Amino acid sequence: MTAHLQGSLFDQTDDIRLGPLSGLRRTVLGDGAWIDLLPNWLSGAYALFDELAVNVPWRAERRTMYDHDVAVPRLLAFYGDGDRLPHPVLEQARAALSAHYATELGEPFTTAGLCYYRDGRDSVAWHGDRIGRGSRQDTMVAILSVGEPRDLALRPRRGGPARRVPLGHGDLIVMGGSCQRTWEHAVPKTAKGVGPRISVQFRPHGVR
Repeated sequence: MTAHLQGSLFDQTDDIRLGPLSGLRRTVLGDGAWIDLLPNWLSGAYALFDELAVNVPWRAERRTMYDHDVAVPRLLAFYGDGDRLPHPVLEQARAALSAHYATELGEPFTTAGLCYYRDGRDSVAWHGDRIGRGSRQDTMVAILSVGEPRDLALRPRRGGPARRVPLGHGDLIVMGGSCQRTWEHAVPKTAKGVGPRISVQFRPHGVR
């Protein structure tokens, strides 16, 4: 179920720590949506990947699609309000994000959902995090990625070209404003020989 990675030129340390958030760069998408991106926010990303791959209680889910019971093509874990996260650096990341976006968001990040993409066959289809308050008001979803890069694709719901952001190696992306309502995102399947990746999605209470 789990795979282990060795560090690359992007990440030559086992010292798992966060950098400053001052390097965040914002891109305005349109329709009130934006993304903030900070490459390599986390040092020791491969070491963290190995710890999460082994220690998180991953689960495989099945869902009904078109009258068929199918396997969800990734492994999942969820930590709700008040749950201790599976590594101290994730607690630090959630606190740092809550402090950085306190004025703009107006509330802390409280939950963490984890996805384990084992290879290029694992994916997530086009969607917005619109279960709960994200369906009717602006919010934020912050994603920290460890392991090998996979593309996060984004496209406007009203139609238009998609853009792709490769995420891995401790990269951070924050989707904000109306992004969950007016844009969709996905991790597409790929036939390329890609390695495993784990994403950690920090959300405010009531946003899924």
